[in-house]
Amino acid sequence: METILAHGPYVEFAVLLMFSAAAGAVAVRLRQPVLIAYIVIGILVGPAVFGLVRAHDQINLLAEIGVTVLLFVVGLKLDLQHIRHIGPVALATGLGQLAFTIVFGFILTLALGKSPLDAIYIAVALTFSSTIIIVKLLSDKRELDSLHGRIAVGFLIVQDLAVVLAMMTMSALRGAGEAGTLEIAGSLILRLVLAALLMFLLMRYVLPRVMAAMARSQELLLIFAIAWGCGLAVIGEWAGFSKEAGAFIAGFSLASTGYREAMNARLTGIRDFMLLFFFIDLGAKLDFSTLGGEALPAVVLSLFVLIGNPLIVMAIMGFMGYRKRTGFLAGLTVAQISEFSIVFVAMGITLGHVDAHALGLTTLVGLVTIMLSTYMILFSQPLYERLMPWLGVFERKRPFRELEVDRPLRPEGQPQVLVFGMGRYGARLLRQLDGAGVTVMGVDFDPEAVRALAQSGLNVRFGDGEDPSLLEALPLQHADWVVTTFPQWESNRAFLHALRVAGFGGQVAGVVRDDQHGRSLDDAGVAMVLNPFTDAADFAARWLVSDLEEKARH
Repeated sequence: METILAHGPYVEFAVLLMFSAAAGAVAVRLRQPVLIAYIVIGILVGPAVFGLVRAHDQINLLAEIGVTVLLFVVGLKLDLQHIRHIGPVALATGLGQLAFTIVFGFILTLALGKSPLDAIYIAVALTFSSTIIIVKLLSDKRELDSLHGRIAVGFLIVQDLAVVLAMMTMSALRGAGEAGTLEIAGSLILRLVLAALLMFLLMRYVLPRVMAAMARSQELLLIFAIAWGCGLAVIGEWAGFSKEAGAFIAGFSLASTGYREAMNARLTGIRDFMLLFFFIDLGAKLDFSTLGGEALPAVVLSLFVLIGNPLIVMAIMGFMGYRKRTGFLAGLTVAQISEFSIVFVAMGITLGHVDAHALGLTTLVGLVTIMLSTYMILFSQPLYERLMPWLGVFERKRPFRELEVDRPLRPEGQPQVLVFGMGRYGARLLRQLDGAGVTVMGVDFDPEAVRALAQSGLNVRFGDGEDPSLLEALPLQHADWVVTTFPQWESNRAFLHALRVAGFGGQVAGVVRDDQHGRSLDDAGVAMVLNPFTDAADFAARWLVSDLEEKARH
């Protein structure tokens, strides 16, 4: 192995990727998030075991880019409308869980012998749950659109906002010296106001035009998204915030555009790939000579996260009028700490606030809680049935709020039909269905077509229908029909595969130009095949025959 690695960083990267792929396959087999496998690989290739990592500078650079892309995607997905739709429960539960975990986590960490500054960092780190993992698990279980799933996503968004504010606050403390709390707070608020004003002007007058130009090429759109994220990360650090906060703001500034689903779809794979190096770098830097003394604190804090966080969520949701089952299922989603927790404490090291002991402890808690909570969420229903007799204390006699929000068969605003491809046929079909009162959404990767239809008041999205990541971001859960107007069979084949990956359970109609294409769609299980030329000719023939018969009778 030494001989192989002596050939340079490229060979080292190739070996790391092969090891990571193998470990990721094992993790998937064990129904564990792949980030667990990446951290384990980092530990194995680090100095604690095999000592294979030598290209530290290159890996660290890729790790920083990975964190930047992660925060950019979080900002890109931030939907304040979702929080407003969920209402008070998302804010109350999110803020209540944050306050409970910070206060009691701080006290508990102090009792375990940590310094006040270490305790603050660790307590804050314990509050963050992994949006990536939770959304993936709920999506796999088809529970993302359930009541507890929507509430969970709501307070996860609150947590994402909290982590950015925490990063900004800790960055403000850097170089503050003897400055007082009021001075630091005033400086932070002033910078936030200036940043908000600047972003408002950019979002209102500049970015829409820039995005329209960039969206003419899917590749250019991707390059611009990464460039914008990295650029604002640099500006954020220069302005006294942090690279992470700058990247988040960059994503948030583009979240209101019609291109966010397309950008998110293309960035998801890059995010996961780049984060691989962050977790490898993290594992390689862990000092196991210091971790032995962290075993007991790790066990205590893990139990606190696994039990305490769900309990506070259940208590708040029960008080607000939700059933114990809903509170329990939503509460399980906060029974772990996230990749953000590790990023946050790692940031504290770079700022000189904490040492490697705090990062090691946080990582251990992360490994334990993520592994156990994954199975808790996967087997949430059997777990609930076993614990149900003891959960009555978390439910009011009449769960009034849940009785009011029990969702109908189709939530308001969810499309009944999605039409992919906004050419002449697709755009006409979209207008006709909308005019008939059908809730319909159009999707196309031509920014000009999307803009024109949106200006007409129609519900359209920008993106490539062949991309499974885009389909996962679209509201397919309650759609009865999906219509594809793609002219080539190859495009439709990729599209149908992406629909299956996204878990679409409705019916598909396909528009074709020739009989061979129609037969291919039939063989693929498409419910309805529409041939505009044949259908139009058949209609014309029927009309002419009817007219001639009418004249013959007279």
